[in-house]
Amino acid sequence: MAGPLRVSVLGAGSWGTALAALACARADTMLWGRDPGTVAQINTQRLNARYLPGISLPLRLQASHDFEAAVAHAQGDKGLIILGVPVAGMADTCARLAQQLAQSAQPAPAIIWTCKGFHHDTGQLPHEIAQAAFASQPDTRLGVLSGPSFAREVALGLPVALTVASRQAETAQRVIAVMHGELARIYSSTDVIGVEVGGALKNIMAIACGVSDGLGLGTNARAALITRGLAEMQRLGLAMGGQAETFAGLTGLGDLVLTATGDLSRNRKVGLAIGAGKTLTQALEGGVTAEGARCAQAALALGARFGVDLPITEAVCRVLFDSMAPREAVSRLLAREARPESPYRPPS
Repeated sequence: MAGPLRVSVLGAGSWGTALAALACARADTMLWGRDPGTVAQINTQRLNARYLPGISLPLRLQASHDFEAAVAHAQGDKGLIILGVPVAGMADTCARLAQQLAQSAQPAPAIIWTCKGFHHDTGQLPHEIAQAAFASQPDTRLGVLSGPSFAREVALGLPVALTVASRQAETAQRVIAVMHGELARIYSSTDVIGVEVGGALKNIMAIACGVSDGLGLGTNARAALITRGLAEMQRLGLAMGGQAETFAGLTGLGDLVLTATGDLSRNRKVGLAIGAGKTLTQALEGGVTAEGARCAQAALALGARFGVDLPITEAVCRVLFDSMAPREAVSRLLAREARPESPYRPPS
């Protein structure tokens, strides 16, 4: 892509900071954060001690707590804005962003987001929230970046493979131009729904695997939960309009395995704590964020709306919100009626 690449990352949490550190190797990158103290620390000490303790950030990375300046930094036909905010903050951030872009005479940048989950109240996926915010600007180029990745490893410069999904090829190519290279391999997809459903449900499955491991049920049980969890993800994804092959890729199976087994997984850690006897409130003490806990009830409601059976998601909801004992939830899953693993297909 000819011309200077300019990137703004909105959100200075762990993932936003890690992506900004990755992007600044190839693009003029600005990271926006709400907290002036965090911004000052990034600019002067090259650290984000709250979210990525002990990791030195690149000298080229700029940080600002001025939202308007950060958005203006990436405006233009070579610009890219990365939303590093959670689903709960997506609507407000998109509304603020859309208002500023509408007032500018410059070409709008491409916009991608990294959050995973369903809106707790509406059940909306992130792309639905973004589309509503930019309804008066229908030509805005939108997409989602997802895949098996821990922010800390990306910030340390360890290799990663991700998928950018967008209905506009130019949006995907802009992300590839900024991030694809020595440290990151970026694949493209047009299946925005499948990528987002996989990203949402894998966090719920990671909580289930953490609960199983916290109960000491062994690796056989974990393997069963991962495999049947993947089937659950695919069932809902297909019903909502996703593509089957997406769930066998980076944003489906890849992200599920990482989040369900990795020691850096916050959702797995919450499940481990609950399996060890803690309540959800206790498991979330200290500011721990677990996207799976936030969106499990919305996912279950979507399953009911689309007529999709989600037994693992239901079990997680019963444990998290209905005070069901984890061992009882496991027993109920095991007691479900026996059935074929896949629908019967007569031999040809």
